[in-house]
Amino acid sequence: MFPLRFSHFSVCTSVLVSALLAAGATMAAPVAATVENATTPTACAEEDNVSLVLRGEGIRRMRIEALQPAYLDSIGNDTTAPDFSNCNFDGGAHPTDPAHKFKPRRVVLLDDAQWRIVGMTLPSFWRPQQVPVRVGARTDRGFHMLQIFRKEDGKALEALVLYPADGYWRIKPLPEERFGDGVYGSSFLLGPVEQGSRPVVDIASIRIVPKPLAIHLRFVGGGSAVAKVSEISRTRTALDVRLSSPTANARPFAVLRSMYVTPDNADVSEVRWQESPEAAEQVLSLSDLKTLSGAHLRFGRSLPSRHNTSAPDIVFGGFDDDKAPR
Repeated sequence: MFPLRFSHFSVCTSVLVSALLAAGATMAAPVAATVENATTPTACAEEDNVSLVLRGEGIRRMRIEALQPAYLDSIGNDTTAPDFSNCNFDGGAHPTDPAHKFKPRRVVLLDDAQWRIVGMTLPSFWRPQQVPVRVGARTDRGFHMLQIFRKEDGKALEALVLYPADGYWRIKPLPEERFGDGVYGSSFLLGPVEQGSRPVVDIASIRIVPKPLAIHLRFVGGGSAVAKVSEISRTRTALDVRLSSPTANARPFAVLRSMYVTPDNADVSEVRWQESPEAAEQVLSLSDLKTLSGAHLRFGRSLPSRHNTSAPDIVFGGFDDDKAPR
């Protein structure tokens, strides 16, 4: 009887293990985001004509990174000056933008051994919103820019800017020493995106916790997000993001905004993506992109640009539904 029972036990165990492996495979299925290309043509190198719209179902966590462009070691000169030669506006102000007036000011909200955080109010801005901001125990409002500087060898280097009134972010790694302060390129929105004359995210309040550095956002329409600044180095600046509610396909959770005139005059000219973490990387030029789905999305350039040459690539990845460990 023992051999029979042993055989029966083995069969049951085998079936159980197979079922668990199948369930595990289901739980570990990669979470992906869909990218839609809403780019419009332009001849102006200072116009954000690139809009790459990210949607997804059930995403609760992700990582957003700024990485040095792959060609960085091959360039000697970093072209950072603005180029308005083919633009119908001057000084960065678009003619269709409203111009709400403000009293200019610059406030140092935090200055310690590791970080400097500065709030700036500009003389005019295209939106009237005045978002309350709390840094540590200090509360203020009405800033158009929040600048985060990482200190290295006593020098403060800017790596992140958040625009509270319209929800735009810009991030970059610490620059190579030969490139001075470095340069931003693409920007992005994070949260429930509203589409008007341009996409925005309406932020109700911002709270920055210094140790460890994390940016807490509450949104006007409900919900919140926490962006933990997990790394600022000469390789990357990385944000680990957690959303209070899972995303839904009906509304974008992020939009990458950038500039493209030609492949050698662009802040983004291609997308490299993996359909799953184990899949091979694929590449597609921006002009050929319509829509795609991926678990890892890198928006950048292979060809050195004559505009913002050292500007970083922007990566969205690590998408997770937060339901189970992977």
